[in-house]
Amino acid sequence: MFDIGAEELLVIVVVAILVIGPKDMPTALRAAGRWIGKMRRMSGHFRSGLDAMIREAEMEDMEKKWKAQNEKIMRQYPEGGPTEMEPTGAFPPAKGDAAPVPPALSGPETAPKADAPADAASPQASSAEARVAPPSPVADDAKKAD
Repeated sequence: MFDIGAEELLVIVVVAILVIGPKDMPTALRAAGRWIGKMRRMSGHFRSGLDAMIREAEMEDMEKKWKAQNEKIMRQYPEGGPTEMEPTGAFPPAKGDAAPVPPALSGPETAPKADAPADAASPQASSAEARVAPPSPVADDAKKAD
């Protein structure tokens, strides 16, 4: 900061002892320490305020860029129409393809029959075709305990 070397510091200490005197030196050092603390707090407060102003200016610039990018996208897709990607990240099915069946519902009982039309297939099984869950081991243990 001030680039004070050891020699300059020694000269300042000797002059301070001669001018102030050894008796009043602790009081003077305490006062100097308070002044230095106040200066550091003030400079820290100033620095934090300056940093806050810089952050606000950067945020305003970023908001302007985001707004310009948003306007560009809105001009490109004015109606909010279909995009190339679904929100899940999967490509939509091609025209004429049947909708994919979720993995939990796929299997022989939910697969459409070969002679059935593609749009007649239902992704949900009927109540007659509903699967029966296997018995749980906890229920078997309870029956054995009886």
